[in-house]
Amino acid sequence: MSNINILWVDDEIDLLKPHILFLEKKNYNVTTCQSGTEAIEVIEDKNFDIVFLDENMPGLTGLETLAEIKEKRANIPVVMITKSEEEYIMEEAIGSKIADYLIKPVNPNQILLSLKKNLDHTRLVSEKTTSNYQQEFRKIAMDLSMVNTYEEWASLYQKLIYWEMELENIDDPAMFEILESQKSEANAQFGKFIDKNYANWFGSSDAPTMSHNLFREKVVPELSKEQPTLFIVIDNLRYDQWKAFEPIIQTYYKKEYEKPYYSILPTATQYARNAIFSGLMPSDMERLHPNYWKNDTDEGGKNMFENEFLQAQLKRLGLGHLKCEYTKITNLKSGKKLVDNFKSKKDNDLTVVVYNFVDMLSHSKTEMEVVKELASNDKAYRSLTVSWFKNSPLLEMIQQAQQMGFKLIITTDHGTINVKNPSKVIGDRDTSLNLRYKTGRSLTYEDKEVYAATNPKDIHLPSLSMSSSFIFAKGDFFFAYPNNYNHYVSYYRNTYQHGGVSLEEVIIPFAVLNPR
Repeated sequence: MSNINILWVDDEIDLLKPHILFLEKKNYNVTTCQSGTEAIEVIEDKNFDIVFLDENMPGLTGLETLAEIKEKRANIPVVMITKSEEEYIMEEAIGSKIADYLIKPVNPNQILLSLKKNLDHTRLVSEKTTSNYQQEFRKIAMDLSMVNTYEEWASLYQKLIYWEMELENIDDPAMFEILESQKSEANAQFGKFIDKNYANWFGSSDAPTMSHNLFREKVVPELSKEQPTLFIVIDNLRYDQWKAFEPIIQTYYKKEYEKPYYSILPTATQYARNAIFSGLMPSDMERLHPNYWKNDTDEGGKNMFENEFLQAQLKRLGLGHLKCEYTKITNLKSGKKLVDNFKSKKDNDLTVVVYNFVDMLSHSKTEMEVVKELASNDKAYRSLTVSWFKNSPLLEMIQQAQQMGFKLIITTDHGTINVKNPSKVIGDRDTSLNLRYKTGRSLTYEDKEVYAATNPKDIHLPSLSMSSSFIFAKGDFFFAYPNNYNHYVSYYRNTYQHGGVSLEEVIIPFAVLNPR
């Protein structure tokens, strides 16, 4: 350990000579001072990596010196050393953002531990994380060759997210590349799994909870007359984004349980979110509610009747008596308005809020170069989501709900994936426009890059005509037409899209929380 500069401030510094020699033997450079005033002068002239500061000194006290040091060098770690175990001094010091707190007499190993903790922490954590992931990597690789059920896929995907978020805090590009290739291998296998199993889930007892039965199976059992429920559907929220801002929510709410569920295909808002609120698959929505359902090629908004779908579902489930209110937030202004009026929701049994921000973000990423730069990869996209959430009316709403004793349920309709590889498709002019799924007549496509439903009725989707089919892009593919191919590909590559088959789009969070 070389070139680490320590400043040690103590009015009885001579008594600490053995400690200083011990550190110098370990190649630390130690500068000493006998007063706070002297320390402040020294710190102006020289850079230090860490300061050991005696709390009880004549003249400037340790706490006063600490305040001056922080003013001049805000980021330098300061370790407070004191004879006193008085609580107020500890609290004062911790409140002043000290890095560590030692009580005299200190032994050399305590000092060494404090140095490692504060200066070597990042390297030590990084090494530990890397070696843990290396062990886990082999286990994940084995799991990947054997995973065969929807539960195993959900648990494998959560494991990959856990490691992705662990590795994002360390600076080891090689490890990250390994994880990326493991994710891509997982998506290739998951595509095959969906090929084989998706159509069989309808009408089977061995099927995951999916969009169309989520409300009945997961939300209804949580509703009660004794406690109001706030049900928030954040549009287009991936599992890793949920994991990134979950700690902020846990300041106000404790988690009762969390379980992934599966979005229906296409993993697109008009299909998946309408399915949540109607409790029906798209072909049944078209049949039972032709006035509310719109197909891809129809004009007009495709999610205009969520509240009507919800009321019809409540009635069907014998819950028409519940006092239920639905609000959709599509911009900052409507979010603030809901926060201002949130007190008026206290008598509702169920308050449903659809929050569209993440969707706006991912769509605007395609359109806007600024957002494209801000969310150039999954790590940046998570970080952007967290900073949005911290400053959003949604968080204020959750804080109010906690104070009013609401149960909180958070979920989403589908996730999203960063698309990297074009997949050529040819269709007629009535073919739908989405980049991750297409529906239309006589589609020509690359077999191995898509999941195809040549008879949409098999997966409970409407047929636009007798011969129309659906295709869904797998992994990180996106559909591109041969004409104007290069321009199209360079425009859409590395943007976030949804509608297709990937772990990121299909396996999504559902969490039930109670106020702290």
